[in-house]
Amino acid sequence: MDKQNETENRFQGFLAEVVEVEKRAKTGIYGEIYFIVCKILEGKDKNRIMKRNILGPVKPGDVIRLPDTNREAREIKVK
Repeated sequence: MDKQNETENRFQGFLAEVVEVEKRAKTGIYGEIYFIVCKILEGKDKNRIMKRNILGPVKPGDVIRLPDTNREAREIKVK
């Protein structure tokens, strides 16, 4: 990957594939935040599996764009 593409990806985000959606781990006032497990598809963390909280409904197999791959979410505690 050349330097120009790397710079563009930094501003656009990184593609990731949703591997799993935790059914019981929805939060937010209206239940709109989902706890997912995703696989990074590009960049220096390619093929890394990580957990994230994302806004909006998703299903396994969806491709999403993450702004960064540095942060990893802790599991949502459902009471």
